[in-house]
Amino acid sequence: MLVVDDDAEMRAVFSEYIRLQGFHVLEAKDGLEALLQVKRERPRAVILDLAMPRLGGIEALKRIVKFDPTIAVVVVTGETDTDLHRQASLLGVRAVLRKPVGLSDLLSALTGSNTPRPGAGSTTERDPNTAPVSAARQASPGRVLVVDDDPAIREMLSEFATLKGYTVRSVSSGADALRAVVEDPPDVVLLDIGMPGLAGADALIAIQAVAPAVKVIMVSGTSDAALAQRTLARGAFDYVTKPVDLEHLAQSVETAVMMKRLES
Repeated sequence: MLVVDDDAEMRAVFSEYIRLQGFHVLEAKDGLEALLQVKRERPRAVILDLAMPRLGGIEALKRIVKFDPTIAVVVVTGETDTDLHRQASLLGVRAVLRKPVGLSDLLSALTGSNTPRPGAGSTTERDPNTAPVSAARQASPGRVLVVDDDPAIREMLSEFATLKGYTVRSVSSGADALRAVVEDPPDVVLLDIGMPGLAGADALIAIQAVAPAVKVIMVSGTSDAALAQRTLARGAFDYVTKPVDLEHLAQSVETAVMMKRLES
C-alpha cells in the first residue's frame, strides 16, 4: 500500500499502523512522488491526502485512476471544501475520510472486497506479466532537450539523460531551444535559467506558448527560492539547482515523461 501525505508525522502514523496489519507499505510526500511510486511499484491501494505541494491530491488522483483504475484509493484529508470531496468521489475513490480519522475506519475502507488483507486470498490479483495499456505506452524511451550555455553542463546533462535511455538533443541558447521545440517537440526540456539572450524564465514562457504539453524542468545555478516559486507558478514542472542531484533529476524526468503521456 502507498501512503501519500506531505505531513511527515501523519504519514508515519498511517504507515506504521498499516504495516502492523501485515501490509508492505510505500510512502510519498507529494503527488509527484506518488505517481512515480504508482508507476514503479503498482500498489494495490493508496491512502491519499488532498492538500499537498507540487501536485495536489485531485490532480494526482486523476492520473492514478487513468494509469491504473484497479488501484483502490482512499482519500484522507483535512480539507473542508465539499466540492473537492465530491470531485474525489466522482473519480471513483473507495472513501473520503476527514482528519482526524479513526485508524480502524481507515483499515476498513482499505480492505474492501477488491483489496483483501494479506493471506485472505485475492480474487483480483493481477497477472504480473500483464500491465495496463497506459503502462505499455511508457515502454518506449522519452525525448529530452537539454538547454545550457555552459558546454560542460550541457554535456553532463546530455550524457546523464542518454544513460537513462532517453533520446537526447542539446542546444546552447533559449532561442535555439524554442526553434528545436517548434521543429520537434520533446517530452521534457531541461532548461538553464541563467543564459544570455533569451533567458530561461523567458524561454519557459515562449516554450509553453508554442508547445504547452512539453514539461519544462528549470536548472539553476543559484538556490533562489523566490525565483523557483516564480517559475513553478508560470508552469515549470520542477526546479533543480546546480550541482544537480542526479537521483532527484532522474525521478523528476521520469515522472514528467509519464505525466505528459498520460495527458496525451
